[in-house]
Amino acid sequence: MRALVDLALNYRKGMRQIQEIVREEDIPEKFLEQILIILKNAGFIQSKRGIGGGYFLSKSPDEISLGDVIRLIDGPLSPLGCVDTNHANCPKEITCGIRSVMLDVANATAEILDRVTLADVCKRTRGMRERRAQTLMYYI
Repeated sequence: MRALVDLALNYRKGMRQIQEIVREEDIPEKFLEQILIILKNAGFIQSKRGIGGGYFLSKSPDEISLGDVIRLIDGPLSPLGCVDTNHANCPKEITCGIRSVMLDVANATAEILDRVTLADVCKRTRGMRERRAQTLMYYI
């Protein structure tokens, strides 16, 4: 997710090389390479090889929801397998209070994550960075 936010923050600046993302986001390079392949195969990002190459978002940051990315990387947003739409039938499914609560949790989580885009996260990130800079200036 941090790699995607990095690409979104730099969306209008052009391509990002993997070393830049590693350095800025403190992500292990081998792990990042694996994630970038998954994101590329899913159509979230593209890459260009060679001098001046790198990675970039395939779509505008306001078209990519956190829910879509998390589902790609981690699978269903459900906290329990029995809440997932692909779950095996449980004989207590109709009367299980735990499942009912976890279904509410899954729906609330999906509602938030499907509504929030990379552009929204970028706005929050920029705002937090500005507040931090102002706080540091106050103490100097």
